[in-house]
Amino acid sequence: MNLFLILSFLFFIGAVSGWGIELLFRRFLSSANPERKWINPGFCTGPYLPLYGFGLCFLYLIASLESLPFMEVLRYPKVMLFVIMAITMTVLEYIAGIFLLKVAHLRLWDYSREWGNINGLICPKFSLIWASLGAAYYFLVHPKILDTLRWFSENLAFSFVIGLFFGVFLIDLSHSLEIAGKLKKFAAENHVVVRYEHLKLQIRKAYEEKKQKYPFFAPFRSDRPLSDHLKEMRQTLEQRIKTKRS
Repeated sequence: MNLFLILSFLFFIGAVSGWGIELLFRRFLSSANPERKWINPGFCTGPYLPLYGFGLCFLYLIASLESLPFMEVLRYPKVMLFVIMAITMTVLEYIAGIFLLKVAHLRLWDYSREWGNINGLICPKFSLIWASLGAAYYFLVHPKILDTLRWFSENLAFSFVIGLFFGVFLIDLSHSLEIAGKLKKFAAENHVVVRYEHLKLQIRKAYEEKKQKYPFFAPFRSDRPLSDHLKEMRQTLEQRIKTKRS
């Protein structure tokens, strides 16, 4: 099976699995969600996170380095693989975060309260988590992945699912970029950075106050203009800052 098809399968598996991980993390562990609400994580509205999709592709490529001759001369080759995985995932996370922050004025995650953080986008704690996930991938997933991918390649029905996934993903991405354009315009006009999770919670709160069902997979849908929710979010954040200073 060619490399492109392998990476396509891995992107699909990683993006969907990563969405599940982040969904549970935000529900039960995230400090940004003290009310423990279910939050649809990530930039897109569907159940997938592209960052994890790219991440799993990189983990596969890095784990494949083990068969190269230069790895045999290292004293602890597996440890080196895990270090490379952690560095790669940290750099990937930083590039994605800094692009959204500087270009689109959006912040999808915030590590500002974590020790040793850089721009609130990466920190040693989460680099260690990436290393742990890399080790889990190496021992639990990578040994079986080639046989699994071979089965997928021989199953035309699953290949159709992958094609359907990328079709839906591209449509979703186009829609999400349109929303991001509106948020960027508001951020530029008001000299602020829009926090995705705070905005989603703000809209969800409006639904709950009206005792209406919140559309989980359409977190920005509302009967009010998006700009109204953004202004409310800004006022809430400004009020919190004043409270902390006083």
